[in-house]
Amino acid sequence: MTTTTKKVKKRFVAGAKCPKCKAKESIVLFKDNGIETVECVECDYREQQTEEKVAKKATGAVIGVFKPE
Repeated sequence: MTTTTKKVKKRFVAGAKCPKCKAKESIVLFKDNGIETVECVECDYREQQTEEKVAKKATGAVIGVFKPE
């Protein structure tokens, strides 16, 4: 029997600190079956958000415009 495993790309979040163990630079972000997930590589902290929750949080408000000179 052959099992195929899908490799999930995980990206570290620069400057992020784990809310549980307070470790710096230990948070990874990835999508697992369409669910945005963050987890700490140092402890068992894990948080997930579906696309709908992410869309509801986005207000679309512009907080500033970058104009390079």
